[in-house]
Amino acid sequence: MATDTTEDNELELDDYRDEEDLVFIKTHEEINQELSGEVIKLQEGYVEIRLITTQEMVADSLGLIHGGFIFSAADYAAMLAVNEKNVVLVGSECQFLSPVKHHDEVNFVAKVRHKEGRKRNVHVEAFVLDIKVFEGEFKTVITEKHVLKLKLLDEEDDSGTKEDSED
Repeated sequence: MATDTTEDNELELDDYRDEEDLVFIKTHEEINQELSGEVIKLQEGYVEIRLITTQEMVADSLGLIHGGFIFSAADYAAMLAVNEKNVVLVGSECQFLSPVKHHDEVNFVAKVRHKEGRKRNVHVEAFVLDIKVFEGEFKTVITEKHVLKLKLLDEEDDSGTKEDSED
């Protein structure tokens, strides 16, 4: 006997929409979650994401996952913990504590630890099962406009004329 799961899902979603802690993703909306992690839980100042490693992430014949994918997921988790439309990463201090391999499920937890004006510091940890594989501090800034719309390259010198910054 077939059941109509659509109606059940709509009821569940409607019930969840009424909860006070419902938070919507405001940043990095178009990121590929298969490469940077799937959101499992999102609250103000806190996020959990899961990254299931794939063949595209493999760096060698033994199935080692390139650390760039782990960093990317950690960065994404930090951005979501801040969850402001124009949040950007300005620095990080990270440790890769244990290797990650093909087919591992890596679970990331990110928490905003410090707020000062537009600055946010986010602590991110990642685990495969009970093994901590990554830990990092991410420094972020919330900009007024999208970072690609800021006029960072046009700076005025002391005489009041504009000069282009070098690349």
